[in-house]
Amino acid sequence: MNIDRAVMLFAGAVNLVGLLLGWLVNPYWLLLSAFVGLNLTQASLTGFCPAAMIFAKLGLKPGAAFK
Repeated sequence: MNIDRAVMLFAGAVNLVGLLLGWLVNPYWLLLSAFVGLNLTQASLTGFCPAAMIFAKLGLKPGAAFK
């Protein structure tokens, strides 16, 4: 697994958790999904992604997006 795939997996999982918690617990949990979407948008525009930096420090190999 490379960094790109790990970031997509992590973002998708957090997004689904936010939606589930928003549906089952409290609608304010939907803000978590909004945060994930905003973070993905800014990462695609700027190339800065904190999750990618963490995965790089964990030893994952870079993909095409995060080198």
